[in-house]
Amino acid sequence: MKKAAAKSAAAENAAPRKRATKAASAKAEAAGAADARAQSALSWLKRHSSKATRDGMARYGLPSDRALGVTMADMLALAKRLGRDHALAAALWDTGVYEARMVASMVDDPAQVTVAQMDRWCKDFDNWGLCDTVCFKLFDRAPHAWAKVTQWSGKREEFVRRAAFALLWGLTVHDKQAADAKYIEGLRLIERAAGDERNFVKKAVNMALRATGKRNRALNAAAVATAKRLADASNITAQWVGKDALRELTSPAVTRRLVA
Repeated sequence: MKKAAAKSAAAENAAPRKRATKAASAKAEAAGAADARAQSALSWLKRHSSKATRDGMARYGLPSDRALGVTMADMLALAKRLGRDHALAAALWDTGVYEARMVASMVDDPAQVTVAQMDRWCKDFDNWGLCDTVCFKLFDRAPHAWAKVTQWSGKREEFVRRAAFALLWGLTVHDKQAADAKYIEGLRLIERAAGDERNFVKKAVNMALRATGKRNRALNAAAVATAKRLADASNITAQWVGKDALRELTSPAVTRRLVA
């Protein structure tokens, strides 16, 4: 009896280890498959790159030192071929290549995006193209999007702060269920950051203000009030943000659209 009991206990103790080993093996196999797909995708991008496209990136303020020179149309085509794949997105991001990271934002599954991933990727942003694409294609559909708008808006790093307002801008378009109260809070964050004179921050703040004011009539009124306060501010950058937003938010075209 004692031998049987000991044997049974040993088997029970071994079972969790076997399961853990099997799970680790499966995880490693999946990671290997993702890496292989990422390398295949990278090869595809290289074949569809051109020096002319790469050289042209400078005209749009995009650094090309880690870029191949692939058009947005080709990146979108590749993402469509690859389909949604969270593990592949991580592997593509880890290549550090501009176009691979752009495609990563297009194939990742928003539901699987974690807070840690958002912070990690955000720290890698070094240009407006990657920042805005990740925010518009992925982060604004992730479960933690609103929390990151608030958190990142208070950060000092240029592209982290830009990400906050690019994300808010994206949410005005893609979050159809959000209550107006969330955007009212967004306007408070906009007003707080409107004096940031850095080009890539002030433009994102301005676009977030304009996008919020085009969501519905109530938010238009709130955004116009915010823009008027900024236009009357003593800070020159805040004045620009407010006056530029007012021109669009009070235009006949926006008024007609909101009334319709």
